[in-house]
Amino acid sequence: MMDQDAETIELPDDRLLTDQLFEQLSEAIVIGTLAPGTKLSEPRLAAQYGVSRGPLREAIRRLEERKLVTRAPRQGARVVVPTPGDALELFTIREVLEGLAARHAAENATEAEIDQLRAMLAHHRDALSKPDAMVYWQATANSDFHFMIARIGRNQHLFDLLCGEYYTLFRLYRMQHRIVPGRAQRALAEHERIVEAIADRDAELSEILMRRHIASARHGLIAQANG
Repeated sequence: MMDQDAETIELPDDRLLTDQLFEQLSEAIVIGTLAPGTKLSEPRLAAQYGVSRGPLREAIRRLEERKLVTRAPRQGARVVVPTPGDALELFTIREVLEGLAARHAAENATEAEIDQLRAMLAHHRDALSKPDAMVYWQATANSDFHFMIARIGRNQHLFDLLCGEYYTLFRLYRMQHRIVPGRAQRALAEHERIVEAIADRDAELSEILMRRHIASARHGLIAQANG
């Protein structure tokens, strides 16, 4: 009988727990509960979430893969500290890719999917109209306009690039940008124009509007960083 260290074997229940921890920690980083630069103390997090160290370590390893956590000698794992340079690089790449996704959406979206986009934005507009609404926050993939555009474009490789490894990191930058005064309303208006271009099956205009939208966010981030 082969002698194996039990800690090296991830059982199905452990994998499920790791997945849950990864999602919880990712969201905590995005919304700022775990602030940039925060050291991830395994004993503290294990006690906080009521879990053993094995699944927690695996969840933190995944966070490192997603660029949400960094690790340095004698410093341990810490929440990434976003920089203007990182934001510029990421948004420059996404400007091209999201423009392409919008083009594909105009070419491939069904009428039902266009109705879903309009319903999503109507919900967003209603949320922003509330007196206490300060930001335009799309909390999950199911409520994320950009995620849906990538999905209905029906280009799996492009979807994986936009909504895979760097998706949560992109949400983190958007979370920072959402506090720019007036940006929420402008972003929603830009989303609405993109949807109408998609509904008109105008692939070229859809791409142009999406690229302008991402470029506007990028310029806002840079201006915010420069104070």
